[in-house]
Amino acid sequence: MSNVFRQDGKVPYGEKCRLMGQRGLAVWFTGLSGSGKSTIAAETERLLHGLGIKTCLLDGDNMRMGLCSDLGFSDADRDENVRRVSEVARLFCDAGIVALVALISPFAEARKKARLLIGDGRFVEVYVEASLETCRSRDPKGLYAKGIDSFTGVDSAYEPPVGQEISINTETLTVEESASVVARAVLERIQWR
Repeated sequence: MSNVFRQDGKVPYGEKCRLMGQRGLAVWFTGLSGSGKSTIAAETERLLHGLGIKTCLLDGDNMRMGLCSDLGFSDADRDENVRRVSEVARLFCDAGIVALVALISPFAEARKKARLLIGDGRFVEVYVEASLETCRSRDPKGLYAKGIDSFTGVDSAYEPPVGQEISINTETLTVEESASVVARAVLERIQWR
């Protein structure tokens, strides 16, 4: 777009981090529906908040109810959903806030683009892993039971991450254990002095 120019503010990133007492970070929870992404992200936020860490939870369902409400579930729409949420997460990171993103984000290429946009040093990918059978048995929203067309992991692809910073198997770890693993990783990365 030749008539659009990036406008930078007058407060450098380092000054924002100094004021916040922390670096900005995007923690990207990916996994099948029912794997535990939202639950673990919310518990991680609770733990970090208790430690005085500034956070923002960007949950996939909430994002689809507002910013992404015009999108469907085609592959292109799923990629656009990830792109839009990536832009929001980057804005929070630029402000020195920890953005906790709970989004299926089924395609590896879209997650790679999110990492590039946000910045590799400010992006932590968390693979929230559970078998399809386990996710079906949990079915917290009743989505598997509805037999939805183009459902991720059933008749629409889910590409598990490779090279993620954190793997959480929710078949073996509790919500509290999982959130503690993520919170420790966040604390190691956001220290500002």
